[in-house]
Parts: sequence; structure tokens; C-alpha cells
Amino acid sequence: MQFFQPVRDRKHAKSLVDQVVAAIEQAIRSQVLRSGMALPSVRAFARVHGVSPFTVSAAYSRLVAQNWLVARPGAGYRVAARPVSNDVSSSARALDGWVPPALGAAWLLADVFADHSIPIKSGCGWLPPEWLDEAGLRQALRQVARTPVNQLAGYGHPYGYYPLRESICQALAAHGLPLVPDQVLLTQGATQGLDIVIRTLLQPGDVIAVELPSYANILPTLRLAGLKVCGISRNEDGLALNELDALAQQEDLKALFVTTVLHNPTGTSLSMSNAFRVLQLAEQHDFRIIEDDVSRDLLPDLGPMLAAMAGAGRVIQVSGFSKSIMPSMRVGYIAADAALIREFAKTKMALGLTTPEMMERTVYQVLRQGRHRAHLQRIQERLRDAHDELCGLMDEHGLEIYARPRAGLFLWARLPGAWREQGAARLAEMALCDGIWLAPGAYFDPEQAHTGWVRFNVAYSRHTALWKFIFKALQASP
Repeated sequence: MQFFQPVRDRKHAKSLVDQVVAAIEQAIRSQVLRSGMALPSVRAFARVHGVSPFTVSAAYSRLVAQNWLVARPGAGYRVAARPVSNDVSSSARALDGWVPPALGAAWLLADVFADHSIPIKSGCGWLPPEWLDEAGLRQALRQVARTPVNQLAGYGHPYGYYPLRESICQALAAHGLPLVPDQVLLTQGATQGLDIVIRTLLQPGDVIAVELPSYANILPTLRLAGLKVCGISRNEDGLALNELDALAQQEDLKALFVTTVLHNPTGTSLSMSNAFRVLQLAEQHDFRIIEDDVSRDLLPDLGPMLAAMAGAGRVIQVSGFSKSIMPSMRVGYIAADAALIREFAKTKMALGLTTPEMMERTVYQVLRQGRHRAHLQRIQERLRDAHDELCGLMDEHGLEIYARPRAGLFLWARLPGAWREQGAARLAEMALCDGIWLAPGAYFDPEQAHTGWVRFNVAYSRHTALWKFIFKALQASP
């Protein structure tokens, strides 16, 4: 195998297993090894290159697991057939230039999370990978890996990993919300938490209120549940209280879905007076409040928490760790009255049994290391700097900025000129051709109405190519 030459440097080189895997994978990618070709036997490869048969066997097994090789009894190892696809592979993109995906509802709601081809992700909803606490995550994963297998073999508790629920209670107590672990239910991210609440408490035809603009990912869930969705305008101070009061007088309002701090997409937070008035209206008209609190860890200052202000009866809090730890760490939670948590747990088990305890243990280890708070402070500082820089770019290009929170992931801005009324969706289509993902206002409207508003993720939106594109686009007609 001429393409492999082991590097025997224990301090600086990769392990020999990793070297063999990388060499064979590269040989397959470059067509040195083609589909169906046989590889040397484990012993033959080991003898030629002076490595252990155990090293070669481990490398071959990993390549089989990754679908690079197939193992056939009596026939040894062969290169697996590579699937033919209409999609442009990463290697082809590197050679032939980037090809944009087709913009559509399916891509926006599902494929966008798996599509890593877009170079500039201004429209995404998460932190850049390089901003994450890689060392802390690795340390947490190592700690979880030491857990005896017999402690991980079962399904886990329906409520989720108990020490993590204890840790969540301690964190909420610091915000003035005293709970016990039986008032916390762990979920697969905050999105599943919202789905569980909807399925448990609401029936088709029920009237519910959402913010306008609204968190985009909840809108399809509400439609699937057959609910009557009514929008309440969101302003820089919070909710339009007159609209909420009028709706509650006209309809049998069952619930309000609200993001108290660092709203997605506007980035705004409720003022304390606005939060008090929202709670008063909930008591007056007897509707529940579902508080989406997933971005609170990105807020450097104190902000109102409706669940702490009203208690766990009227308000159901839903949150998670995707914004502060890692997007793929699908661990969220519901905090509520113990009787409600019991009902939510029944729904959770009916939908998909228990949640992955290994993920929950990993989050717990991240939180207990003692370095997470310092990591959050660094993230908050980087986001503040990104806000300041991006606001300067928006001012320079004539965009109207809805609010300047200097915290959180998002800025909500409106395009100038002819693009203002109906051009944002068209701009997003044009941007994809330049390898730029934008999030137009229609994504955040219950009626999918076209507006000139666009959500910008501040951590991804300072790229020179983005603002060259916007400058060029603003010179043209929609």
C-alpha cells in the first residue's frame, strides 16, 4: 500500500489507527482505491508496514462502521460502493464551485440543520463551533466515558437524570424560582419540551397567542396541533398589552407563548413593568403562559423571569442548553408545578420513552466543572462586540435596526428602499446563489407574510462577502 507510511512520533503524530484510517479514506476519495477493490488482509497489511495486526484490525473495523469498507466472510475487506447522488459532495464543491440548495419549506424546517454546505450562515440560530468550550466538552465527555456500563444500560428515569435536574433547580433558585427535582422534566431540547406542553394541555381549535414576529420553529408545531394561532405584536419594551387584553376579551384564550429575554428573532427583552402586566392579564383572563427561556444564559444582566415572578402554577418554563453549550447537545427541560410535570412525563413517555441519559450526564459534567460560568462570560463579551460591529455595518448600509440589545444572538433589521415591503424573501433566494443564508421575516410570521425584515445572527454576519452582496443587492430592484 504505497499511500501509507506510518509516522512513529508518540508526542505529535496521530495514533497509528487514526493514521491508517486517514490514509485509506484519502485513497478512496482520490480514487486510488476504487469501489469493489480488495484490501490486503489484516496480517498482510501489518507485515508490510510494520504495525500490529490489532492496529490494522481496529482501523478496518472503523472504516466498515463509517461505510468506507465492507467486510465479507471469506472474502476479506473491500472498498464499499459509494452512493450516486444528485447532491454536490464536499469534494466536488471544492473543485467545481459551490452549488446552492433549493430554497423551500422542507429545507428550512429540516434539511437546513444537516446542510453544512452554505459558507456564510447569517440566518442560522446557533453559536459558531469555534466559540464553544471545546476543552470543557472534551473533559465532560471523558468523565462520562468513565461511567460503568451497567449504570448506562437501562432507559433511565422518565423525568431524566436526577443530578442534572438538581443542578437546574439550583440555577433557577438563583433567579428566585425555588423548585425541587420533581418539578423538572428533561426533554430532547427545548423544542420537544414545547411540543410536550402543547400535546398535554391544548386541544385542536384552542385559541393561543404567540408573539409577532414569533419563534419560527414553534409555528409548524402549533399548526400540526390544529390550534388557532393569534399574533400579538412585540415591541422593544415587550408585548403589545392592549392587543393581548383585547384578544383575551374576545376569545377563550388558553395560552400565551412568550420569550421573556433575548427574543428570537428581535433580540428584545420584556421590561419589568411589561412582564408584570402580562402576568396580571393572565390572572385576569385565566390563561397559561409558556415561557421560552432558552437564551437566558446569553444575557449578561438580570432580566425578568415570569416563572419566578408568578410561581410554577400559572407559568410553565421551557429551556435548554443548545445556545450555551452546543446545538447538538439536545438536552432541554420543562419546569412547572409537580402535578403538571407528572402529566408532561406521561406525554413524553408516550412520544418517545426516556431521553438520552448520556447526553444529560454530559451536560451535568459541563455544569459542575466550574468553568462554564467563565465560558458564558466570554461568550457574552464576544456577542456584545459582534452587536456593536454589526450595528455599525447596518447603519452604514441604511438598514433600519429594530432594537440594539447588545446581547444574545440576534438583530432584527429592515431593508431600505424598494426592498422594504416585500423583498426580503427574494433577497434570501439571491443570497443563496452567493453562498449566503439569510432568514427573511416571513419565516417568523404565523401567516408567512412577506416583509422587509431580516433576522441576522450577529456571530455569523460580519463577513465581508455578506456586506458586499447586500451593497450590490440594494443597488438593484427586488
